[in-house]
Amino acid sequence: MMYNDLINYLKENSNLKVEEGVFGAMMEVSLVNDGPVTIILDR
Repeated sequence: MMYNDLINYLKENSNLKVEEGVFGAMMEVSLVNDGPVTIILDR
């Protein structure tokens, strides 16, 4: 699969921190606001 090939290529050939996850999984996200505006998008 092209996605997996890209992930493997980046892991082996770059200095980037590459992580994988599950699409649609629940996540906990934190935010440090360091600017004059925060826009909250809620569905």
